[in-house]
Amino acid sequence: MSKYLVNKFLYTVDREHELTERYREDPAGTVAWWEEHLAGRILNAIPAEDTTWLAFTDEERSALVSHDHVRLFELGAHPFLTLTLWIAMFERDFTEPLGMQLDYARKLDHVTQPYPDITT
Repeated sequence: MSKYLVNKFLYTVDREHELTERYREDPAGTVAWWEEHLAGRILNAIPAEDTTWLAFTDEERSALVSHDHVRLFELGAHPFLTLTLWIAMFERDFTEPLGMQLDYARKLDHVTQPYPDITT
């Protein structure tokens, strides 16, 4: 797994409102677009230095497309990145205070220490 690439996806999508909304509404299309157009530019500032070797694994892609924060955490994605993005995308779907955050935590309740390695 490329934890760096998955974390960079979560970070960049969370930092742009239109991209966050696009990911909420069309996760498969957003993941495919991001992987095709931005994954190779992650480490490089200019198009002449783009790379073609950076790509999600099938398992990463599946977890991103299905908005599966539990699986992403199990794969080593940083939980703060998923949490902040999930707040931006899904908090509005809950009526009770902290409803989304409590649901997020409940779904991770089965995870015990030691936690998956989240270093990149």
